[in-house]
Amino acid sequence: MASSGKKKTTMAKLTRESRLRERRLDKQAKKDARKLAPAPDDTLGAITDESLRTSGEPGREPVTETVAAAGPGLAG
Repeated sequence: MASSGKKKTTMAKLTRESRLRERRLDKQAKKDARKLAPAPDDTLGAITDESLRTSGEPGREPVTETVAAAGPGLAG
């Protein structure tokens, strides 16, 4: 079979496709950079289990809730 020699894809379509490829590459690069970046320091202002146990009035035990303490009929 002989080719017609006429180009069937327009420059506009080729340009759109190349921009789309570039955007996808940029997006993947950002995603990879986020994965490699160190985790933010959560120690400032974060509420941890230890801070909840140590906060409150001195001499009081921390309040813990269980399913049985919720009342009869609520434990499903």
